[in-house]
Amino acid sequence: MTPRLDAVGLVVSDMAASLAFYRRLGITIPEGAESAPHVEAVLPGGPRVLFDTEDTIRSFDPGWTRPEGRDRVGLAFLCDSPAEVDKTYEELVEAGHRGHLAPWDAFWGQRYAIVLDPDGAEVSLFAGLDPEVSST
Repeated sequence: MTPRLDAVGLVVSDMAASLAFYRRLGITIPEGAESAPHVEAVLPGGPRVLFDTEDTIRSFDPGWTRPEGRDRVGLAFLCDSPAEVDKTYEELVEAGHRGHLAPWDAFWGQRYAIVLDPDGAEVSLFAGLDPEVSST
């Protein structure tokens, strides 16, 4: 049997803030999960996103320390259009999240932007510039 990617895990410092951020990006997260130490959300197609508080991680890995700086993990969200990239970026920044790279037309053929989640992880928003070309 070959291992297959089943889930992406995120260690979060503030569960409520993180869940609110990812809900704005369309991830369906159970209501009332904000105070849970571990939360799972199933994505279309079956993979999962796992959210664990720092205390949860320390409960089984007492030596764990919070990584410093950015680039701990990067998630990328495909948008339906370049306009949706702009709209989603603006909505997240207006909601108080940190914009890192404002939407722009990237040389690789995508409308592309980066916003930081509540823990500073990069979240890319992208869509193909040419509807005839794949956005992936």
